Amino acid sequence: MNLTTQVMGTRQEIGTVLRGAELEYERHGDCWVSRVVGPHIGARHAAVDAVRIPAGRQWSPPGAAAAEQVAVVLAGAGVGTVGYEISRMRAASALYSPIGSTYSLSAGDREMTVYIWSAVPSEGGTARTRPAQFRSLWNGETWLTPPAANVLFRPGAGCDGLCLRCGIMQPGETLGVRPHEENEAVYFVFEGEGQFYLHDRWVDLGPGDGVFASPGIRQGARNPYSGRLASRFVVFGGSVAGIPSYLADDLPDL
Repeated sequence: MNLTTQVMGTRQEIGTVLRGAELEYERHGDCWVSRVVGPHIGARHAAVDAVRIPAGRQWSPPGAAAAEQVAVVLAGAGVGTVGYEISRMRAASALYSPIGSTYSLSAGDREMTVYIWSAVPSEGGTARTRPAQFRSLWNGETWLTPPAANVLFRPGAGCDGLCLRCGIMQPGETLGVRPHEENEAVYFVFEGEGQFYLHDRWVDLGPGDGVFASPGIRQGARNPYSGRLASRFVVFGGSVAGIPSYLADDLPDL
């Protein structure tokens, strides 16, 4: 669902609500792929695919070496490889494949679902340090607490442009409402029910749902629920071609 607003009498796109249950998949080899974010919703730089890898099968995309890619496992378990590195993967695991490298994801005894970011930095950049290749949504550099917000991959820590982070909100917590400067951003829900803010409204999201935010759009997330049955709300995502200044100011230089 595309969202718009009126600015000085002109209609402006502010973003898109992405519903996991509405994704349409096409077969690619042994796997099923849905282009979640791309030019079809107005994204100029961000590209995100949802990939379902059947049990015992492997996803090894052709041309992976031409772009940075980050994969996050939503469900299932298996093994991930980046170059010569290998790691077990399960729900909440994340993999980073830099430009010039190849990667693969192999599902175990049940289907594995992953969301994959791709980016080709506009200036082609090169990593200044050896990047971390395997992380989890539950670890990284914590820059704000509470609520907890972990930065898994970012420019300056080996990545050229992709920035991936995870926000963990307990009932009643809000993870800021800030402008995202000049960058497009894409966020998805890993766990729980909550809301995401886009420009001037809150939208309800559940597991597998997400949002695409156009450049300069105010955004944030919150867990508005309370009571005995309320649970934590976990979102993950990030931007292409840079890291917001409010985040960069709180992280160490590398």
